[in-house]
Amino acid sequence: MRNRFHSSGAIMNTFLSVLHAVAVGVVFLGAVPLVSALAQFLLVGLHRWRGLYRDRRLYLPRTTVVIPAWNESNVLRPTIEALLGSDYPASRLRVLVVDDASTDSTAELMAELTTAHPDRVTHLRREHGGQGKAHTLNHGLREVLRGSWAEAVLVTDADVRFDPDALWRMTRQLSDPAVGAVCAYIKEGSGRHGNYVNRYIGFEYVTAQAAARRSQNVIGAVACLAGGAQLHSRHNLADLGGRFDTETLAEDTVTTFETQLAGNRVVFDGCATVRAEEPGTLTSLWKQRLRWSRGNLQVTRRYARLWFRGRATGDNRLGSWLFGLVWFSLLLTPALMVASSCALLFLLFTDSGRSWFAFHALWVINLASYLFTTLLSLVIDRSTARRCWREALIFPGVISVLILIVTAAPNFFVPLFNDWGLGLNPDSPHSLMGFVYSWLALAMPIAWLAKLVESTRLRPLAPVLIQLTGYGSLLAACTVAAFVSELRHSEQRWDKTEKAGLAGRASRERGGV
Repeated sequence: MRNRFHSSGAIMNTFLSVLHAVAVGVVFLGAVPLVSALAQFLLVGLHRWRGLYRDRRLYLPRTTVVIPAWNESNVLRPTIEALLGSDYPASRLRVLVVDDASTDSTAELMAELTTAHPDRVTHLRREHGGQGKAHTLNHGLREVLRGSWAEAVLVTDADVRFDPDALWRMTRQLSDPAVGAVCAYIKEGSGRHGNYVNRYIGFEYVTAQAAARRSQNVIGAVACLAGGAQLHSRHNLADLGGRFDTETLAEDTVTTFETQLAGNRVVFDGCATVRAEEPGTLTSLWKQRLRWSRGNLQVTRRYARLWFRGRATGDNRLGSWLFGLVWFSLLLTPALMVASSCALLFLLFTDSGRSWFAFHALWVINLASYLFTTLLSLVIDRSTARRCWREALIFPGVISVLILIVTAAPNFFVPLFNDWGLGLNPDSPHSLMGFVYSWLALAMPIAWLAKLVESTRLRPLAPVLIQLTGYGSLLAACTVAAFVSELRHSEQRWDKTEKAGLAGRASRERGGV
């Protein structure tokens, strides 16, 4: 009998040891998003070897700019005038505004512009609109491709301001016949008129575009042609069937994938800079990112056959393991954060010493990734860094930054906290340790709460909550909402972001058009 109990105890101990080892592994899943970002940023240094700038000759194809517009009269004029006044040869540039049955003064504005520029600006109106951006674009593409004039088509939004040299920098990439589409670097364009939400987005775009898309050039697989600044060769549009996808909320991402699957390369040109006004409230940001996140989920399902399958077709690596890691580390960030927190809490109550080891190792990895990606981002785009450096430093949230600081010097901080009676001693678990261990999961619902209170009398709390929890936590919460919306088969709506013309005002102050 004693031997039987001894044997059962040994089995139980072995089982717990296996559980603890698995839990430690799950804890490290919380570092995957930042480690994935770090891997991308390490590739940025190899971007120069792609020869995307030095090996491209000046190439100026006849280009038609297609601008979908629905009630955009307050931002259309400076966008069109900036394009017409750019460095691109006037004889080789035309602008087509596809009016999606606007009910504001768009028709009157376009009448003025077409009269002033009869050979360069065209107004195409849909009498029955409301089907969404992709349908509006397709209406314009049919008109453009019906004729033979356009050798390239630039798709942009009504509020986007192109720098004078941006278009020719994009078209030079088409001098390589293997390139089918080009994406510019879209910067948050509100300038000094923006608020804390705009500044967070400004820094986010440095990381997600200026850095991450350069690394995707190196990988050989680009995730998305930004809808506000994508240039296509005529032959690439022909390969796409002369239309954009209308079945998902991510027509730009589907277009990007289909371009590469057709054997045409997609290139991000970080030297071609455009500026767009982005959401200035958490509510409008949520609507925009919910649409993007749902679109990414739809794309993930649509191209299930590609993931982690090795090289796809042509000169792209959509099926590579590295590109799959980049894609899914963003998509699964909420699940990874929750899993990591749950594993830490399990270890806290069953093996506190091992929980401290796992926690410390996790945040050391996060600290290294955070410092490298943040500092490199600030170097890549110094003008944005001067405006958004505060948001860059607290991008993960003030509480996460404090945890990173404590992790950097535990021998100093842990005894100090224990002297204050806060109990960070791993040998005697304290409620504060439970809070810290679960923070990755807790940050998401608190960030979501910030979005909720913004529309109430408690709105002054919204920026405080976001700064405590981190901008990324709000995006992760939005991803959770996207999963729920897809599971519920919620109605697909293309909610337009309301624009106040801040990008145009900031452009004029910089001395632009």
